[in-house]
Amino acid sequence: MLAKEQYCYLTTTGRVTGRAHTIEIWFALNGTTLYMLSGNRDRADWVKNAMRTPDVSIRIGNSVFPARARIVSDQAEDAFARQLLYEKYSPADNDLDEWRQTALPVAFELSPSPLEGEGGAPRA
Repeated sequence: MLAKEQYCYLTTTGRVTGRAHTIEIWFALNGTTLYMLSGNRDRADWVKNAMRTPDVSIRIGNSVFPARARIVSDQAEDAFARQLLYEKYSPADNDLDEWRQTALPVAFELSPSPLEGEGGAPRA
């Protein structure tokens, strides 16, 4: 089950170089929406890159999904994304309260069909 993976790999297009940049990052899934929290808010390179070119790819396990990035602006979705990530990672790291409260939630709408690897839509 993809949602149980500890990390995903986000590949963005560099806003200056135009080259692919991949990072390992925590994530949480809700259906075909994947959430990440940026501790550096909109100053993080991956956030800057994703906002410049929102079409990204995300690898979870052996599956790679095309996705479209957006900053979470709805208050209810914001609270939901923070709680989802906190619940997933707080059992392993009990010092996430500040991160949960101050990080910037970013959502990625995943294509239901992976580019390679395992078939099918991600499951939460």
